[in-house]
Amino acid sequence: MAPLPFDPIDEAARQWADHWSGVPAMHAVTSLMRVQQLVLNRLDGVLRPHGLTFARYEALVLLTFSSRGSLPLGKMGERLQVHPTSVTSIVRKLEADGHVVRRRHPDDGRAVLAEITPAGRQVVEAATADLVGADFGLGVLDDGDLRQLSELLRPVRRAAGDF
Repeated sequence: MAPLPFDPIDEAARQWADHWSGVPAMHAVTSLMRVQQLVLNRLDGVLRPHGLTFARYEALVLLTFSSRGSLPLGKMGERLQVHPTSVTSIVRKLEADGHVVRRRHPDDGRAVLAEITPAGRQVVEAATADLVGADFGLGVLDDGDLRQLSELLRPVRRAAGDF
């Protein structure tokens, strides 16, 4: 698809201003959502050869960072900030691919643990190398811009209760 000869978000903002207020917020959120789509598509493309999506990659990284290489599914949902059914789906796919195994929690018979396998550790290392090599899809920004972007978004995340 050829690029448009104009910025469609700028044009939407121009038209928005003819009808409603809140142009700066509308422009920012529309830009943010479009960038999210672009980055996620790029990251999923980088991860596809590894048989991963970004959501499954994040789950493997979380397990890699855990002290025992395993976490209860409920704790994974909290940390990944996703619904329990999403965690179950993610873990089920990772298990089918041999990247995790599910086990009963040794201290809580009601809880299920997801545990990363050696194959899961291998794929997360390879996928991470590729993501870093692709600058996580944000290669047009330098380190200062990336830090600034993170700081600009922090108050929104805080206000939403992320931390």
